[in-house]
Amino acid sequence: MDKESFFQDVYEVAKLIPKGRVTSYGAIAKYLGVARSARVVGWAMNGASTLDDVPAHRVVNRIGVLSGKNHFQTPTRMEELLEKEGVKVKNDQILDFEKHFWDPMTELGL
Repeated sequence: MDKESFFQDVYEVAKLIPKGRVTSYGAIAKYLGVARSARVVGWAMNGASTLDDVPAHRVVNRIGVLSGKNHFQTPTRMEELLEKEGVKVKNDQILDFEKHFWDPMTELGL
């Protein structure tokens, strides 16, 4: 697996997440055919917080925790971006996670 092209694939999926919705590292990994590579998706997203066209704030861990928040400009930036889109967060965890969850396998029809 070429790291650079894999990271780009991760970013392309992340760009498809609608405003007000979130997905997980594992869901992206599964969609890309590498279900056991959620951690690698996380590494890709760590660098994406500085890319203007990748909504990195919409990718969280499998239980809705903002585990990537420290890779943003400030530790509260990820939460601020989500709340601006109508996603409520409490104690670094998305409230009603199931309601906001966007599954690329279902939504993109794979």
